[in-house]
Amino acid sequence: MNPIDLLTKFDLIQDHWNPRIIAQLNGQDVKLAKLEGEFVWHAHADQDELFYVVKGKLEMQFRDRTEVLLPGQLLVVPRGVEHCPVADEETWVLLFEPHSIDHTGGVDTPLRRRSFEKL
Repeated sequence: MNPIDLLTKFDLIQDHWNPRIIAQLNGQDVKLAKLEGEFVWHAHADQDELFYVVKGKLEMQFRDRTEVLLPGQLLVVPRGVEHCPVADEETWVLLFEPHSIDHTGGVDTPLRRRSFEKL
């Protein structure tokens, strides 16, 4: 039970779209990631995701609209909802996701990670 300095942890991340686990609770992973560019369209049939923007700007595209998140804002993407995160500039996010989540929703892409490093 020690405090976690998010900015220090972000300094350890040098790549994009590769979330790192910084804590775990109740079957959820708390992750940090730096994002830049466009991810892939995907959905999670059985899992919700929480995105919290620490730095930058995240556009969460949905099939019928786009939500823009700025620092200090969060968005929960409900299970089953197709979405595509886009960051025109480097954006730092904190994520809450179930430990068992496939972060691409099963879409096979070079951005897909099968396991996540712990920081």
